[in-house]
Amino acid sequence: MKPNAIIWNEVLDSTNNELKRNGERYDNLSIVAARYQTAGRGQGNHSWKSAAGENLTFSILLRFGNELLRPLKANAIVLITQVATLSLRELLLSEGLSAQIKWPNDIWVDGRKICGMLIENTLDREYVASSVIGIGLNLNQQEFDPLLPNPVSLWQLTGKKYDPEATLDRYAQVFCRYADMLNTDEGRLKLNEEFGKYVFVLDEERQKSLTKAIEDFEASL
Repeated sequence: MKPNAIIWNEVLDSTNNELKRNGERYDNLSIVAARYQTAGRGQGNHSWKSAAGENLTFSILLRFGNELLRPLKANAIVLITQVATLSLRELLLSEGLSAQIKWPNDIWVDGRKICGMLIENTLDREYVASSVIGIGLNLNQQEFDPLLPNPVSLWQLTGKKYDPEATLDRYAQVFCRYADMLNTDEGRLKLNEEFGKYVFVLDEERQKSLTKAIEDFEASL
């Protein structure tokens, strides 16, 4: 399995919005990326802010029940999160970084957030019809707003500057290999097992503190 296309845009409101608006234009396993998002979105009502041209902001379109991806029941929807997060973890591991997955789908390295995701699914009765997986990976940004609680970029961690297009190409290959695991019962079991090794949940007090810091940052914009 491989990505059908990676489409780069200079500016979009949101790569998730683009795929949801114009999904019929894109083939299964298409990836839409933007060098800058004017209205990037995170979990819930939160926004996702990213310095123009310095990071990776992109979305992946999955459609289920076809020649590429077998049907996926709604009660197994967490498998989509597992594919996206585990493939991102493998990408970071190739750079010498051991990442953890903060439930449900943030990627942290040494207690700092390097990647966030917004996964939006469309259901057809008891099955998942399609999924749009939005990913924001802090790639080359060196300075973050001091109100943000715990951001970090790949460059800050490794001391290396990264080419966004080449990095996305690498991630797409890893992602497709993990997505192919959705097509077998053995692969789905393996995804569950691996996800369980690296996922963690913040205690209630720390989660409240983190949420408050994010809300304060967004109120300052």
